[in-house]
Amino acid sequence: MDLSIVIPAYREAHKIARDVQAAGVFLAGNGLSGEVIVADDGSPDGSADAAARAPVPPGLECRVLRLDHRGKGHAVRQGMVAARGDYAMFADSGLCVPFGDVLPALQLLRNGECDIANGSRKMDASIIGRRQTLYRRTLSQFFRWVVLHALHLPRHLTDTQCGFKIYRGDIARKLYADCIIDGFMFDLEVLIRARQRGYRFVEFPVHWSCDPDSRLRPSRILCRSFSELLALRRILGEEKRNAR
Repeated sequence: MDLSIVIPAYREAHKIARDVQAAGVFLAGNGLSGEVIVADDGSPDGSADAAARAPVPPGLECRVLRLDHRGKGHAVRQGMVAARGDYAMFADSGLCVPFGDVLPALQLLRNGECDIANGSRKMDASIIGRRQTLYRRTLSQFFRWVVLHALHLPRHLTDTQCGFKIYRGDIARKLYADCIIDGFMFDLEVLIRARQRGYRFVEFPVHWSCDPDSRLRPSRILCRSFSELLALRRILGEEKRNAR
């Protein structure tokens, strides 16, 4: 199997079928064998059923993981661990980034030039359609500054939170199996663990449009995110000391 596409979902019953269909058309249209995995985070609106009913081209499989409501990080983690492809990616629901944007990154992985490729909305070559609100852009800039300083991440990283990333399949399964963050800080945990293990990662530009129907509400998750950030810093510090 070439590629597993994981789509985390929460309260996405009205649009998850479109995500599944687009993923299936992308795989079939590019001659890729693969699967679409919808990791439903305990949605109460029938998202899992809507995903299960969505048609995919012949020869492809759509699997739906019906999970307890624990957070996006948990949903992505379960999807990645279940992925069977030689390569595994996850993409946020809502088609903010067209699936075709992953093809150059997939080629980098196939050529052995990197182990992980993260989509970035901040690169010069990225094309932004519908922008975020000024409030969310300001909050994002502040968050990036805090993250880079608190976790000592490489300063060349332009976008740690873009929901469009691809991995070598074996590396994805190993990394995510060890992760513990259930909320939105999971991207950072994966990045830090990848750096500690010496995996090579790059960023690649994307075509991105803000989803006005996003489930993300910055004011609601801010406190939880910073709590996860502090917990992540403590836990990874302890693991690093124990490894000496």
